[in-house]
Amino acid sequence: MHADIEHDFIMQNVKDYMQSVGQAARNASRSMAQADTAVKNRALEAIAAAIIKSSAALITANAKDVAAAHDNGLDAASVDRLTLTEKTIKGMAEGLQQIASLPDLIGAISDLSCRPSGIQVGKMRVPLGVIGIIYESRPNVTADAAGLCLKSGNACILRGGSEAIHSNQAIAACVHQGLREAGLPETAVQVIATTDRAAVGELITMKDYVDVIVPRGGKGLIERISNEARIPVIKHLHGVCHVYIDDEADLDKAIRIADNAKTHRYGVCNAMETLLVNTNIAAKVLPDLCKIYTAKGVELRGDEASRKLAPQMKIATEEDWHTEYLAPILSVRLVGNLDEALAHIATYGSQHTDSIVTENYTKAMRFLREVDSSSVMVNASTRFADGFEYGLGAEIGISTDKIHARGPVGLEGLTSQKYIVFGNGQIRV
Repeated sequence: MHADIEHDFIMQNVKDYMQSVGQAARNASRSMAQADTAVKNRALEAIAAAIIKSSAALITANAKDVAAAHDNGLDAASVDRLTLTEKTIKGMAEGLQQIASLPDLIGAISDLSCRPSGIQVGKMRVPLGVIGIIYESRPNVTADAAGLCLKSGNACILRGGSEAIHSNQAIAACVHQGLREAGLPETAVQVIATTDRAAVGELITMKDYVDVIVPRGGKGLIERISNEARIPVIKHLHGVCHVYIDDEADLDKAIRIADNAKTHRYGVCNAMETLLVNTNIAAKVLPDLCKIYTAKGVELRGDEASRKLAPQMKIATEEDWHTEYLAPILSVRLVGNLDEALAHIATYGSQHTDSIVTENYTKAMRFLREVDSSSVMVNASTRFADGFEYGLGAEIGISTDKIHARGPVGLEGLTSQKYIVFGNGQIRV
């Protein structure tokens, strides 16, 4: 077959396939919107049980993806996100069970009030419909996304990265088993079976079938989706997260938080990438922190002032302040006061997660008010910026947009509201 003709044939097949997936999702979304809480919870519990029961099979499938990732030279951070363990599999099941235990928002009525005309006006919480989720590396997203969409009454189309194809399909089998046991349509959760990138192009333009797109992955992926999508997108581009150690900080807290925020896990979006330290306290805290970081293999890149206290640091460039490393690398800068810290975060931050360590209430409240990020913290590690840690059960992503969903996107972020009116024969005059 001629190359151009073959390409057209493949593209047409992908288009037809994605159209059929979209149509099935739209049909399933109607059933999901009508499903009662008990049925949805039964499905979630059944999926969690299937995941635990299939633990060995999931690890076997994941091993194929990890081996291929090593062969293809995937970077260490991506391999870390790709790898499933007994702990992460148990975490997936626990996340689903926690989602099942959460209140069902669908159908809830709020803000009901009487108008002078005699009508009652309120709002009802409703599903978005069909959610398309595009993600890289992390196969646990398959379970998290399926669970959150299911509980919020949505159907979803999941397109994981080609590097996780075996893992995602194995998890999808557990999801479908749980849906069957609860009497819900398996097409409520569809994991795209092709690794052809053309499938993404179709998914983000299927306005008739998909209501919102959620991309999870690297900056390049999210920029592409944002630029090409013809459907609303819930997104965050990257996580340049900061911890600011104030001159009125508790030193023990500061060291624990700054250590954990960077070294707990490197390849995650809520890891600290820049440490800001008040000049007045730097000599008391920075040398000890540098010893910890050096012992753990973290490469330090500092400004001129911080390098005077820790000469082993490399020189930080302008680019470093903008960089999400997702690796054992940390930028360090000394600042004279809270205003300088706020100015740095405003200039270089990505509106993801930023934290202050201080015992001064007034400064803490200023930080909370003035830092324009989706999560702002006082005396806590940035690693807590997570749906599970926030009690959302799991998250479908972290939104740095300023739309209805901001921060970790859980059940409420996957719903909308419609106005409802109760009358008793009133007419407008």
